[in-house]
Amino acid sequence: MEVGGWELAASPPGAWSDPAAVPAAAWASVGRGRPVAAIHRELSAAEIDGRDWWYRAALPADGGERLVLESVATLAEIFLDGVVVARSETMFRPVTLAPAGARELVVACRALGPVLARPRRPRARWRTRLVRDGGLRFHRTMLLGRTPGIAPEAPAVGLCAPVRLESAGVTGAVRPLTRMDGERGVLELRDVPPSLHGAEIRLSGPTGEHRGRVGEILEVPGVARWWPHTHGTPELYALSVAGTRLGRVGFRTLGWPADWERDGFGLSVNGVEIFCRGAVWTPPDVRELATLEDAVARLRRRLEIVVDAGMNMLRVPGIATYESTAFHTLCDELGILVWQDMMFANLDYPEADAAFCAEVAAEAAHQGARLAGHPSLAVLCGGSEVAQQVGMLGLEPALARGALFTQILPAGLAAAGADAPYIPNTPWGAGLAFRPDTGVTNYYGVGAYRQDLAAARLDRVAFSAESLALANVGDRDELLSAGVPRDGGAGWDFADVRDHYLEQLFGIDPRALRWVDPARYGELSRAVSGELMAGAFGAWRAGDSPTRGALVLWLADLEPGSGWGLLDDRGVPKAVLGRLARVLAPRAVWLTLEGLRGVAVHVANDRPDTLAGELTLRVLRDGAVPVAEASVPVTLAGHGVWQADVETLLGRFLDLSWTYRFGPAAADLVVATLRDADGCRLGQATAFPVGRGLTPQRAAELGLSAQLTHTDPERITVQLSCARAVLGLRLYREGWRAAEDLFDLVPGEDRAVTLVRESPADGPGPGRDSTEVAPAPLRLSALNLQGTLQVR
Repeated sequence: MEVGGWELAASPPGAWSDPAAVPAAAWASVGRGRPVAAIHRELSAAEIDGRDWWYRAALPADGGERLVLESVATLAEIFLDGVVVARSETMFRPVTLAPAGARELVVACRALGPVLARPRRPRARWRTRLVRDGGLRFHRTMLLGRTPGIAPEAPAVGLCAPVRLESAGVTGAVRPLTRMDGERGVLELRDVPPSLHGAEIRLSGPTGEHRGRVGEILEVPGVARWWPHTHGTPELYALSVAGTRLGRVGFRTLGWPADWERDGFGLSVNGVEIFCRGAVWTPPDVRELATLEDAVARLRRRLEIVVDAGMNMLRVPGIATYESTAFHTLCDELGILVWQDMMFANLDYPEADAAFCAEVAAEAAHQGARLAGHPSLAVLCGGSEVAQQVGMLGLEPALARGALFTQILPAGLAAAGADAPYIPNTPWGAGLAFRPDTGVTNYYGVGAYRQDLAAARLDRVAFSAESLALANVGDRDELLSAGVPRDGGAGWDFADVRDHYLEQLFGIDPRALRWVDPARYGELSRAVSGELMAGAFGAWRAGDSPTRGALVLWLADLEPGSGWGLLDDRGVPKAVLGRLARVLAPRAVWLTLEGLRGVAVHVANDRPDTLAGELTLRVLRDGAVPVAEASVPVTLAGHGVWQADVETLLGRFLDLSWTYRFGPAAADLVVATLRDADGCRLGQATAFPVGRGLTPQRAAELGLSAQLTHTDPERITVQLSCARAVLGLRLYREGWRAAEDLFDLVPGEDRAVTLVRESPADGPGPGRDSTEVAPAPLRLSALNLQGTLQVR
């Protein structure tokens, strides 16, 4: 039962010592227990940190035997009926109490600002620009929201998760752990109270029902394994003990290189090497934080977008907070691997402080126990960018390899039974921690450091826990210049980075274009992010690439505008995700330019069953004139990647990459289309060896036809055809989402594109109102189309 009916009061620091001192007029009703920043969005970070905040709620007489305050930020005193019963100095570990008939709960969150202002020893051995106040290293609180330039300034203060009253129950503390023994699944129960010894265990799933007794090992012969969704089915079994359901469990094995620090990190699941791809997770609302019961449906929609885009891993980063149980349960169900950072980032944490280290050990044990039973848990990491700070400042590398990351955290996690690999920090590797070809890196060679796209391959990235970083433009033109991230102290921002690539890839001056045609500047800005990210992931996913995984920084924006997110702040996918998704799909085809080696075509089949189909290659000049064509059968075993030289498949040399340059380019467009045995298109890829012709043309000049062939309140289908290639095509209607975005339409390849009515992933959901009186127009745009075309 969630405790509700909260009231909130504020005072100068230390003005009130206990609830009796709070004037009756100071209390204001706020309903649910939420962080101060969610209740008072008008307040600055300094105002929130500069006050004491008091929460008060009445407790029902029969609410339960256990009172759980899951996350209170940060320096807190808890009162029951006016008496202090507990204190907390961390938001990352719960406070659990026995209410014992108490009628009133009061939580006093003391002002952090004055505490940070007081000098404290030892002095930090390095400084970071991530946060303004290095004193945060002494306090176990979220950094996100205190990171100017990359997130709204909304510090986590107050109740950061629902407060619950629970019945203690006989199974409340039981923790299931699973492992594989050959082809058998093995279930172990930990923290079992003596009263449960001998109680019945039931495990129900895809192989039927399996029964056992507490105190005995329960084995499941021929168990159905849990897989990431890209590579199989995330099979789960429902578990109950003594008739009480404990949730669902999965069985899988994890593997990684023995000398990963030197050879590069990689992950295998059930013996199959996985190309991990996805994004850094961001809280849907940095002010709200907690996933409340009525928000789980919205969380599910956001995670389903991840699945639909072909992503199979999310990283919970060390600058944020530990996610809810609902998040991890949904990742189990949907087959999304989770890279879990512990909440440490950039700062010089006080390893010599015994009390601090004891708190860290308790945090690791608690969070490890929460996470260990989830099959989606794939990586545990001590935190982010501490070793990188040390290395880039030229300090002794041993400063980052102290007891915190190499002993305290891994010991606490291992004791909880977590079987995922532990990485002390990211970046981390042999030699300099941030070198891309060893261990784990944060890769911004392509992206923030403005290297050519070819560097994505030349840098031989092993595994990137975050990468690329562009100011990705959403569909709201009025927000194009808003919410752009900027590194602390930098004279440039990430829109400047995007503009650099716009000029490099498209040969257009972004500054001049923005002055004379801001609408076209917006369209090209959307497209350049997609081209760059798809190009980088195409290089990384190739069969001859050393890269075993890469995650984009980050999944969703935290405020309106052009942030790093693949989704906007509402959870609406940006155009960049539509382009990237085609390279990330479980069954995908893509092309890469290889210089003197020509043009390579790649096919991936992550699915467990064999792909038997046909690959058609077409070469065009001027986007319309056929130069060469070939069709070849493709048979690719499950979990396989295949690549070939296009000219070899065509049977003749055409200098498709236009590298030898014995004369004018023979062609400007290469098209690869992959179909299954039934002729259904699985994917299509294009390459432009001599650059894209982006001079806008009228629809008639392109022979472009767009016809509405089906419409109902929830679905629209548009039939498209052209006589000349149409580049970066988009179909857009407010409140709807196209199945394909930023795609190239080529002659002879008519295409039916479906749009579904969909509110933002954090909105109320589809199907809630199908009575549009005046529907928004459906428009078609393209990079080489003059203006837009209204589809009727």
